[in-house]
Amino acid sequence: MAPAIAHFDYQRVPVAEGVSLTAAVGGTGPALVLLHGFPQTHLMWRNVAADLATDHTVICPDLRGYGASDKPTETDASTYSKRTMGADVVALARALGHDRFALAGHDRGALVAFRAALDHPATISHLACLDVLPTLDMWDALHGTSAAVGFHLYLMAQPPGLPEQLIAASADAFFGHFLDVWTKNPDAIPADVRAAYLDASRAAVPSIVADYRASAGVDVEHDQADRAAGRTLAMPVAVLQQDWGAALGYDATVLWGAWAPDLRHTTVTCGHFMAEEAPAEVSKALRDLLAR
Repeated sequence: MAPAIAHFDYQRVPVAEGVSLTAAVGGTGPALVLLHGFPQTHLMWRNVAADLATDHTVICPDLRGYGASDKPTETDASTYSKRTMGADVVALARALGHDRFALAGHDRGALVAFRAALDHPATISHLACLDVLPTLDMWDALHGTSAAVGFHLYLMAQPPGLPEQLIAASADAFFGHFLDVWTKNPDAIPADVRAAYLDASRAAVPSIVADYRASAGVDVEHDQADRAAGRTLAMPVAVLQQDWGAALGYDATVLWGAWAPDLRHTTVTCGHFMAEEAPAEVSKALRDLLAR
């Protein structure tokens, strides 16, 4: 049996023409949507979601293009833009009866959450982003040999064809590489969950690549337009990050502060997969955010 979040109900919810998301839903109370990262699915939130469901309605979808959610063919840059994926999340919450909700995302999910919060400030009450920089700042921070840590960003930024072929030819090695090198505590991702991540990623190579390709094009354009217009995040924001700035030469608090006037930035000591490696710390950070 495939792993699942215990005591959560699974639903298929239409969010756009021809696109439905699969989401695990549990608990009662104010709504909180949790978005997963790469190369993962909603399962990454299993421990945090179970804790927060004691006093919140917790919604954990697989993003468009990932896991058990639909994976539309990339027809143009908008198919997997974070604007489109963020609109999916808003439509999902609304279909489940929540016109206003808090939103947290990790990795790719954090980029979706960031864009949703900029595009839908009246809908997103609180925002948490785990272990990312906004797309525009991420590309600016990568330079010289230090950019080698983000080799996958450059690979999947290439035009359709080559990256999909290369990754599909050795999918488990490719996706497994990140599960191995980005964690400080391998035991935090049990064998059955790791296998589920690899199975899901292997089945979604074109859409995963399309998601990353959008972040090298249309997502940058959207961030640039907001920066030029002086738009910022209107809600309380919490950011949890490893100390990537020390390695890559930037001040994460300054970069995030330019987008988020009401920011609390925390540097963590666990690995990238913090919701699995340090679930109690992540749960506390989210509860502190929601109390603001």
